[in-house]
Amino acid sequence: MSNKLSTSVLDPAKAIYDQVVPSRSPWSGLVRKGQCIRIVDLEGQQAVDTLFYCAGKPDECYSAQDTLAEQGSAYVTTGTKLLSNEGRLMATVVADTSGDHDTSAGACSCEANTVRFGQQTRYMHACRENFLVELTKYAMNKRDIVSNINFFMNVPVLPNGELAIVDGMSKPGDYVELRAEMDVMCLISNCPQVNNPCNGFNPTPIRVLIWDAAT
Repeated sequence: MSNKLSTSVLDPAKAIYDQVVPSRSPWSGLVRKGQCIRIVDLEGQQAVDTLFYCAGKPDECYSAQDTLAEQGSAYVTTGTKLLSNEGRLMATVVADTSGDHDTSAGACSCEANTVRFGQQTRYMHACRENFLVELTKYAMNKRDIVSNINFFMNVPVLPNGELAIVDGMSKPGDYVELRAEMDVMCLISNCPQVNNPCNGFNPTPIRVLIWDAAT
């Protein structure tokens, strides 16, 4: 683990966008170059699966592999530079009150739920479905689902190299804030998973705020 916790000076009252995203629900929005987006875990222990695309050029998207290789760390936290699959800088994490966000475990799906938790979970709602709902708004489809960041999700690497999903460490009101380094389309699945502890077995709402560059 390599937490680099930090707080933000941005005032929520000056945000140009402020929206509560209900539990289990998707969200998407455009974040212009220089703007900052903050994702707030309102009640704590809520995983927030997030995708990033270059606005107007969706073939260019967030690359977990390039990002982790560049920074030499398995986790996302303050100072992390999110790189695209073309090696360009998409966004920078500028504040983080929780730390060590996962970008390796991927997003839950109905298929993965079935394999991991049994056939009875086959029709439970999943992050992949949330992503598909938002992608259709931009004439995109399941082929466009790429590597994501799981903000607030606690995924330690075990001694044998396996990933574990354990109780989240985020507290009510914890947040992560990113500055867009290009125009980016951000897609969020407020994770509906109830079969593992990534959401404390109780999915809850989150809050999304955006500030202009000059704020």
